[in-house]
Amino acid sequence: MKIKTQSKKVNKAWLHQHVTDPWVRLAQKEGYRARAAYKLKELDETYHLVRPGQCIVDLGCAPGAWCQYLRRRLGVAPGPDGSPQVRGVIVGLDLLPMEPVDGVRFIQGDLREEATLAALQATLTEAMGGDAAHRLDLVVSDMAPNLSGVDDVDAARIEHLIELAVDFALRHLKPEGALVAKVFHGRAYDAAVRRFRAHFRSVKAHKPKASRPQSAETFLVGVGLTVCG
Repeated sequence: MKIKTQSKKVNKAWLHQHVTDPWVRLAQKEGYRARAAYKLKELDETYHLVRPGQCIVDLGCAPGAWCQYLRRRLGVAPGPDGSPQVRGVIVGLDLLPMEPVDGVRFIQGDLREEATLAALQATLTEAMGGDAAHRLDLVVSDMAPNLSGVDDVDAARIEHLIELAVDFALRHLKPEGALVAKVFHGRAYDAAVRRFRAHFRSVKAHKPKASRPQSAETFLVGVGLTVCG
């Protein structure tokens, strides 16, 4: 009974913090699905990552707040038929389902599987008018593992996701492109920074104001490939 009581207290405290969180309230007011939109917004405003006309992939995109932000930033322009079209390409990928975001292509699948990568490549090729060689301007990754509480296990899971994001970026980014990826301070952090520095000319670590103070998360921003994949 003590464990259940403590659990209820923790859940109640978290719920209170959530509903009173100013970022949560702002997200609700401005129509974002999650407060995470403001993390990407600050990163974009700080490092000037997003511009109309870009081709962008959002890894770990569910529930879609980052896709929403990217869609708003790219804006719309009249298409060939006169209807409004997004000024660029956004493709989201996640293991989990995501409610549609207008103007965003979505693939549900596992980044580690060849079938998912093939579907992503086909979607990008179609979006770019059949140009299979077209490379991305920006890759953003909010991927995070299910944490076990066991340091060695969690560090390995976090490091693996960073490896996946960096490897994907090396294969698909333009030489001057950028990668944003969520990391966590802890045993996997230094390895993540080393991996970024091995492949990007400029690497910055940034913890947005919308990230909860008690969270160990931060974001690495890599700009400009040293070697293209």
